[in-house]
Amino acid sequence: MASYNVVLRKSVLKDLDDIPKKDVKRIMTCIGALASDPRPSQATKLAGQERYRIRQGVYRIIYSVEHDRLLVCVVKVGHRREVYK
Repeated sequence: MASYNVVLRKSVLKDLDDIPKKDVKRIMTCIGALASDPRPSQATKLAGQERYRIRQGVYRIIYSVEHDRLLVCVVKVGHRREVYK
């Protein structure tokens, strides 16, 4: 299986600034794993969108997958009560 390129939006870097460092480490490990498996078993497709969600503690990682370009684009990272707004 080919490896996907993982791209973070600039807004994701700003989102990560507000999260404690120990949680950022776990989130980045989870994001890095998307390169080898863009749809792991814990990923859930969001209703009405072509995006997926992974839960990492109280934080959520929202991303989209482009299979034809082998690209994973992380759209948003945030606390579960704020990430869907």
